[in-house]
Amino acid sequence: MQRMIKHPILGEIHKGRLVTFTYNGDSVQGYEGEPIAVALKAAGVSVHRYTKKQHEPRGIFCAIGRCTDCVMVVNGQPNIRTCVTPLREGMEVRTQYGLSAKPFRE
Repeated sequence: MQRMIKHPILGEIHKGRLVTFTYNGDSVQGYEGEPIAVALKAAGVSVHRYTKKQHEPRGIFCAIGRCTDCVMVVNGQPNIRTCVTPLREGMEVRTQYGLSAKPFRE
């Protein structure tokens, strides 16, 4: 399994202790301090959000916090850029639908 060791914006990624967080209610593990997106990618997650109008999947694109393709709902707050947000123990991360934290409804 490959992990990011140097980020173009955050610099060198120091591998912290192994922590547990939730992704859409499931328990997942990653290393404290690494970007949330990196931990999700290592866990096989590539879709972070869906667009509101077309319901198209989005994931990591720029990986430097400039676009909004990696935004997710983190600890109940929508629009968190997971590519530059450090992972912490116990975070609750959910797929985002559109621009809000409201659950997706077909």
